[in-house]
Amino acid sequence: MKMLFKLRTLKSSWTLRSPCRVFHEHPRLLASDLYSQYESVRRGEQEMPKYFNFASDVLDKWSEIEKAGKRPSNPAFWWINGKGGEVKWSFEELGFLSRKVANVLTKVCGLQKGDRIVVILPRIPEWWLVNVACMRAGIVLIPGISQLTAKDILYRLQASKATCIITNDTLAPAVDSVASECQFLKTKLIVSKGSREGWLNFTELYKNQSADHSCVKTSIQDPACIFFTSGTTGSPKMAEHSQSSLGFRPLLSERYWLDLTPSDIIWNTADTGWILTSLASLFDPWVFGSCIFIHHLPQIESAAILNTLSRHPVGTLVGAPTLFRMLVQNDLSSYKFMNLKHCVSGGEPVNPEVMEQWKSKTGLDIHEIYGQTETGIICSVFKGMKIKPGSMGKAAPFYDVQIIDKNANILPPGQEGEIAVRNKPIRPLGFFSKYIDNPKKTAASERGDFFVTGDRGTMDEDGYFWFIGRDDDIIISSGYRIGPFEVESALTEHPAVAETAVVSSPDPLRGEVVKAFVVLSSTFSCGDLESLALELQEHVKKTTAPYKYPRKMEFVQQLPKTATGKIKRNELRNKEWGRM
Repeated sequence: MKMLFKLRTLKSSWTLRSPCRVFHEHPRLLASDLYSQYESVRRGEQEMPKYFNFASDVLDKWSEIEKAGKRPSNPAFWWINGKGGEVKWSFEELGFLSRKVANVLTKVCGLQKGDRIVVILPRIPEWWLVNVACMRAGIVLIPGISQLTAKDILYRLQASKATCIITNDTLAPAVDSVASECQFLKTKLIVSKGSREGWLNFTELYKNQSADHSCVKTSIQDPACIFFTSGTTGSPKMAEHSQSSLGFRPLLSERYWLDLTPSDIIWNTADTGWILTSLASLFDPWVFGSCIFIHHLPQIESAAILNTLSRHPVGTLVGAPTLFRMLVQNDLSSYKFMNLKHCVSGGEPVNPEVMEQWKSKTGLDIHEIYGQTETGIICSVFKGMKIKPGSMGKAAPFYDVQIIDKNANILPPGQEGEIAVRNKPIRPLGFFSKYIDNPKKTAASERGDFFVTGDRGTMDEDGYFWFIGRDDDIIISSGYRIGPFEVESALTEHPAVAETAVVSSPDPLRGEVVKAFVVLSSTFSCGDLESLALELQEHVKKTTAPYKYPRKMEFVQQLPKTATGKIKRNELRNKEWGRM
């Protein structure tokens, strides 16, 4: 009775104009009660806060709580490189260092609120400092994966009109090769121990800057990040997320998919270029004052992952299904995960047999999540929920997820259709704002009162969703979303290729991989097709991000086409998956 009374008292006194104050005073506040607060906003009974900044309203509040001795002693950020290198920051240290970086961006580089910056860094501490510094300065951050090529970087700089780029020694030459074609690019910052002509040394600059910086005042709808997301046609699109969708959302919905506390340590293995890292390795854990753990792994290796889980007190592990497929192939009897309690997987479905093997070898369940760059996490198998192997769980808070037909009619349980989220009359809190400079794409993503994901699935009588496949030609391999257009464009640049079609093909480890059907040019003759296949694969790796290269290749005389000449990728895809 005392608990019920306490929650009712909080509910009646709290308004969304002061979310952080109440949240931090009552870190165990039930998510259901928080959800009811947002429901009151949806009903028009309360207003959303006008201003919000994750750095000042969340991170700095945790710093105050930390200094008051009211937070556990574990760090806010814990990084290792596997070679003896280690970094640990408290929230106070994170604030101190990020203010110095904010001064680099504003005073040295001259960036102002609303300016855009491309950040292409691997899993190193500087990536997190730059993220927080951008929040403090109101700068819009555009993350990129470390596998981007010069062509990829050129497109991103030109499309985004970014005025600054931050990267490391590995990618600096690629940036230099295209910088002259980027009229908006003014400043280049390099994270390096040495110097490079035409670049400012990030490390030296921020260490010598003052830590005196006042966080800018940002509207809750101000843009915070832009993510490039692959499409079925054309180049990647720019999906804009706001302070609301990234930073304010987890104040109300976090506990449903991660369920963290200030004592917890979470490790997410996703690449820094993906939205999952922003969610699971930055915004969502830090809302609850948890410790973000990072192992700087150039490549995901089973032995390194297992040893790290055995030697460090990681309580929550987040990774793509490929990670768990790799891990269960090992003899796990010699590893003891004393602290690991919660495993989360997303990006593609987890095979039921992998879930069963992981459970039998570790005693732990794999909780699936489902979402997209545009939506964040919209379905999840929450803690305590019955697990149905193969299902991605139920709709997350704030999301009305349905299966609809081509006319936006809601389909009954068990019937296959397109997975969609209601976005009218109220747009969900975690949704992206728009596709920048692409109103047609933004409009095309809506059907009736719904945002359509492009994924097909079903919902059962219990409200669990089941993924069937893409409604378009997007390929999801090891959690990476790959558009066929980019791979096909890279292949056709090779003189041996007259025409090509790229589709998904089943793979036991990665779920699915890229396969290219290639029609050779009439002027090209090659007796060794195996060598040519390897040559084409290397060509794609150099032309676009290497993870997109076709792991399978088949040379054909012609491609199936419609009467109007369009390639029937669905026919090729169905053949690969045995659905003819």
